[in-house]
Amino acid sequence: MIQTFGDFIEWPTSQEYLIIGFSPSSIPLKQRWRNNGLSADFLADYLTSFFPGSEEEPSTIDRQAEIKSAVSYIANELLENAMKFNDETSEYPIDIKLQLESDRVIFSVANSIPPQAVDKFQAYIQHLLASDPSELYIQQVEKNAADDSCTDSGLGLLTMLSDYTAKIGWKFQTVQKDPEVIAVTTMVQLRV
Repeated sequence: MIQTFGDFIEWPTSQEYLIIGFSPSSIPLKQRWRNNGLSADFLADYLTSFFPGSEEEPSTIDRQAEIKSAVSYIANELLENAMKFNDETSEYPIDIKLQLESDRVIFSVANSIPPQAVDKFQAYIQHLLASDPSELYIQQVEKNAADDSCTDSGLGLLTMLSDYTAKIGWKFQTVQKDPEVIAVTTMVQLRV
């Protein structure tokens, strides 16, 4: 089974890319949480080296900082989601790939998902794609403010769509039959 949603495109690997892989069972999620931010910052620092700045040109320094901040935020959100929603019964690795193209940065994060969670996640994706991200963002903020017990903000993907005007797509694929393991790859395209 392979299903795609949104702006998922199979990009040929460019000359410049970086892949970081994680073994989901090596350490507990809570211990790994700090590593998500470190990994996201590393990816942002790596990418920023391709956008050199000059002290004589403050606008290039500002643009470099803007790109670095966006890459760090998006990579961190994608890693946190991959870790949080990963199928804990699977040994399928989690990986994040950052690919630099002439006019965009492409993030691809792959993780397994519990088979029983696929339908709910796909319904959420279809709702997200059929709605105005700015309106959904406001609704989610209001929902979070009204719920004192809220532990997941649900704002990561909405922020990518609203604040960064990113394009997002997903690919679901069965990577193992018995026991069933379904991998989901989330792709985010950010214009630079």
